Parts: sequence; structure tokens; C-alpha cells
Amino acid sequence: MNNYFKANGANQPAIVLAALFAAAAALCAWFGESTGVRSYYWATGILAVIAALIPQSLMVADQWERAVVLRLGKLTAIRGPGVFAILPFIDSVASWLDQRIQTTEINAEKALSKDTVPVNIDAVVFWQIHDPERAALEITNYRQAITQVAQTSLREIVGSSLLSTLLSERKSGDQQLREEIGRKTAEWGVSVLSVEIRDIGVPPALQDAMSRQAQAEREKLARVLLGQAEQEIAQKFVEAADLYARSPAALQLRAMNIIYETTKERGATILIPTSMVDSMNPAGALGLVAAAGVLQKGA
Repeated sequence: MNNYFKANGANQPAIVLAALFAAAAALCAWFGESTGVRSYYWATGILAVIAALIPQSLMVADQWERAVVLRLGKLTAIRGPGVFAILPFIDSVASWLDQRIQTTEINAEKALSKDTVPVNIDAVVFWQIHDPERAALEITNYRQAITQVAQTSLREIVGSSLLSTLLSERKSGDQQLREEIGRKTAEWGVSVLSVEIRDIGVPPALQDAMSRQAQAEREKLARVLLGQAEQEIAQKFVEAADLYARSPAALQLRAMNIIYETTKERGATILIPTSMVDSMNPAGALGLVAAAGVLQKGA
């Protein structure tokens, strides 16, 4: 309802005051007729004129609104928030400006990137009016202008960037868009607070190719890592072989330990050829173990 009155040059408080003056005028007319005093007719006429002018002179702007007041076609003031008065038939409210943060959705359909890939990009622009005078006088429709400027800037960014850059550096693209759009809208009294790219769409065929490429790169990386692991394992085996070559007893103890661990974990019986047992020299290995135990006790 308040927007209706503003659109018609009036507001609710002014209507209430006009109704009170009209009631006072009617009361004066009734009293004048009953007493026969003509001065009351003059008072009634004056009150009626005042009641008619009040809706045209008193205005109310909400906390987030600013009113651009023109006097005989020239800017006289920026009013609001709260109650303010204008001169009827001389002053006029050219526009009501909302200073809250606004959002504008933009879309660049089939914009070609620097590597000639058609992409669809959706983004949201958050902006706010910081200079109501410029927003009202410098441009006809600042909302439509912001939309056009944002779409043009988005297409320029897409055309100057590679697809891989757009996909991997989205935050950088947001910052670049905010600076580019803000530079153009600052002259209109509009500040761009932020720009957020919501979605970057690529053709389905290109999505399949990118998926295969990513899969091949992951497989390549896995094979490289596997080769590096094999190389490290081989290096450790070489070091172990050198160590066992310098100490045959250590090799025999390791072989016996492997046999013990195998039978312990799996509960199996292992048959070892006599020649293999002789090569392990169990008597010597047991002697080394006993000697090691005696040394530990003596220590």
C-alpha cells in the first residue's frame, strides 16, 4: 500500500492528516450553518484546500530509501529517511532509490574462450547504490545498465582466458569481474561489492575428452609412483644383500626366522631338504644365538 501512495505522489501519513483536516472542515461547515456565522465558511474553505494539499506536500521515505526531489525540473535535494515536505506543484519526487544490497544474475551463453571452446557461465553480481544523485541523474535505468555491463564484462573475461584457467582459478575470475564491472558502474554512483561465478558449463563431448585426459594423467601418475616404489625396494634389497654377504650368520638367522614365522601364522608343516638344512648350518646358528644370550646376561 505504501508503494502505491508513493507511486501516486502521496503516502499514508499524509492521507491520515488530510482526512483529519477534512473532518475538521466538515465540522466547521456544520457549526457555521447551525450558527449562521459566515466566517466559518471561510475557515472551511481554507481547511479544505489544506487537506487537499497535504497529500502532495508530505512524504515518508523508509530507512533504506532515498527520494530525489526536483524543483521546477532542477535537483534540489536528496531526501530521506523519514518524513520530509515538498512544495506542491513546484517540487516533485523524480525517483525513489533503494540503498540496500541488490543482486543481478548474469549469463554468458556459448561464449568462446581464448582456446575457442564454447562455454556457458552463470554468475551473480552484488551491488549497492552509494551516490543516489548520480544513480538518478547520470543514467536512465541503472538496473538494466548494470545487467548489460555485467554480461559484456563476463564475455570479455571468457574471451581472454583459457578454459583450464576459468575452471581452476575461479576466485581470480571473480575478483577480475568485480574490478571490471565496478570500474564501469562507479560513474553511476553504484558500487559492486562482489561477483560470484556459480557454474561453468562445457559441451558434453569436451567433458568426455577432459574426463579421459584426467583418467590418463592419473594412470600415468600411478605408474610413475609404482616405478619409484619398485626402485626404492630394489635399492633396499641391494643394501640387504650386501649386509648378508658380509655376515652369513645373519642370513641363516633370517632364513630360520622366516620359516618360523610361516609355520606360526599359517599353522602349516614345512618339509625342508637335508641339503638345505646343512646349508643353513643350524648348529652354528644355534651356537651364535647361545653366545649372544650369554653376552646379554653378562652385560
